Amino acid sequence: MTQAVNSPAGDAVQSELVAIDAAGRLVVPGKFRKALGIRGPQQLLVGLEGNTLRVSTTDGVIRRYQELARRRKRTAGSVVDAFIAERRREAAEE
Repeated sequence: MTQAVNSPAGDAVQSELVAIDAAGRLVVPGKFRKALGIRGPQQLLVGLEGNTLRVSTTDGVIRRYQELARRRKRTAGSVVDAFIAERRREAAEE
């Protein structure tokens, strides 16, 4: 059974009732695997957020952190330039 429910943030989230077997295995529904680009065996990142189990692909996590790094780089300038400037200030104080 598939249904759309609202998350605490108010956005619609697709959900599907699934079972966990005696060995603790969870089957990710095919349409979710397809949407996430999961083809065949691969590792996933599983996290616990309150009472919610969050499953992410490693590629998705990498893309998310790369985007965060790009945004920080745009706003903060070059880390290397900041390091060099700091070292020059320290040398001038000696």
